[in-house]
Amino acid sequence: MPPRFLTSWRMPVTCAALLIAGGAAGALAGSTLAGVTVVSLVEIVVLLSLFRHKSGPMLQTPATPHPEYDRLMTRTRRIASRLRDLRSAAGSLPDGVVLLDHSQHIRWFNHAAEELLGLKGPRDRGRFLSEALKNSELAGWLEEGAREPLTDAAAPGHPNRHITATLLPFGSRQRLLLARDTSHLTRLEQIRRDFVANVSHELRTPLTVIHGYLELLDPEDVPELAPVLDEMRAQSKRMGQIVEDLLTLSRLETQDHLVEEHVPMAPLLASLRKEAEALSQGRHTVSLDVATSADLLGSIKDLHSAFGNLVSNAVRYTPTGGKIAIRWAPFDGGARFSVQDSGFGIPAAHIARLTERFYRVSSSRSRDSGGTGLGLSIVKHVLNLHQARLAIESEPGKGSTFACVFGSDRLLDGSRLHDVAGAPA
Repeated sequence: MPPRFLTSWRMPVTCAALLIAGGAAGALAGSTLAGVTVVSLVEIVVLLSLFRHKSGPMLQTPATPHPEYDRLMTRTRRIASRLRDLRSAAGSLPDGVVLLDHSQHIRWFNHAAEELLGLKGPRDRGRFLSEALKNSELAGWLEEGAREPLTDAAAPGHPNRHITATLLPFGSRQRLLLARDTSHLTRLEQIRRDFVANVSHELRTPLTVIHGYLELLDPEDVPELAPVLDEMRAQSKRMGQIVEDLLTLSRLETQDHLVEEHVPMAPLLASLRKEAEALSQGRHTVSLDVATSADLLGSIKDLHSAFGNLVSNAVRYTPTGGKIAIRWAPFDGGARFSVQDSGFGIPAAHIARLTERFYRVSSSRSRDSGGTGLGLSIVKHVLNLHQARLAIESEPGKGSTFACVFGSDRLLDGSRLHDVAGAPA
């Protein structure tokens, strides 16, 4: 029969070794899982510490030396040393890490969590996390289920700093809250916005002057320069449109609320159809299908801009003889504005990036069509302000459908129309 010290040590050491092996495998899966592994190993340190103090005589050196005892103690010291290193690493991580039990009570957190989330040990250990973070954006996010990551939230520990938070499943019914400081990214984004807005504003006046002088020049006076003047006029007009679109984007990015207006859809849809026909100049068949009488609550100017961008894109990217269908119809409890074309179509690999600024599936085709590369970015920001989303369906050679999907909260019935009409301006 093995000595008593072997039977007493075998279980905790085996468990520790297995957890280390599992943690090492998890660490290979990525940086986030590596953080999870570190936290789990920190717990092992605590368990071994408790075992050492509570086991008493069972862990004492046996009276008769045994070779396996020496090997076992060497392995134990090596494991304990590694666990101490991992615990130190977990405490030094730049991201806040909070380990929660199945009911979201705090079990452990590192130094970054103290700084970013305002947690204090041992005061907050064992507390309900939402209670420890009360009166913060994170508390509301946790109470709503925290199903999606929370971005650009104020850090409870430092209101002037911004964080991104993610709640991950961990172990047996446990959770892991990861909080990353994104303040520097927020500052850089604000610098970019200010730069774009300022440059666009400063470019508007000289471009207007250049375009005005070009309009005064008569190609008939200098026939040999007629093609050059036409190209200069077209390009100055395009540059002016880019500047206007950049200013529109800058305004939308800094806008956090809307002037709630009644948006009558019937005249707006009729206007969009006329704009499409004017831009097409008879090269396409444009149809309009109105399947609901619902109106919208929102900004007339911004919605007209977003819908107009989708219609103009359909005209630009549909060959002569193609069809363009504008539709307003009920959809999943709300309503859906869609523009379907029979144009070139878009490969699936490009669809996710279409709303990025200046992103082009084909640069030559975009230049030929006169697009600025900013239209879909404007559409995305307008829809975000209206709590709506952009849905894109496309297949190369079979055309595309761009749809703006609105929830029921944005639809106006008779009673809501009365409330909007009677609201103070």
